[in-house]
Amino acid sequence: MKIDNSVSSVGGVPTGESRQRPEKNSANLAGAAEASSEKVELSSLSARMQEVEAALANVPVADSGRIAEIKQAMAEGRFQVDASKVADGLIESVKQMIASQARRA
Repeated sequence: MKIDNSVSSVGGVPTGESRQRPEKNSANLAGAAEASSEKVELSSLSARMQEVEAALANVPVADSGRIAEIKQAMAEGRFQVDASKVADGLIESVKQMIASQARRA
């Protein structure tokens, strides 16, 4: 099957050749100048939130030392999985998901 790379006009849609950009007039430029002169001020709470976000960006998500301990314990056969703790954790996470969905509704 051969693919034709030509493009034709479809249903009154102009092709790239007949498209034109609207000209910028002085009214549009005056509106842009007014918009750019507006002032925005952030509250002290917003500034504090930005500081906290920056500090949290440097905190590791996982404890690499603890991960290394668990890997070592697994490699040595000392790591014991408590099935009831895993099950309790799964049930708790499902409860939280259901509660969050109920709040959204």
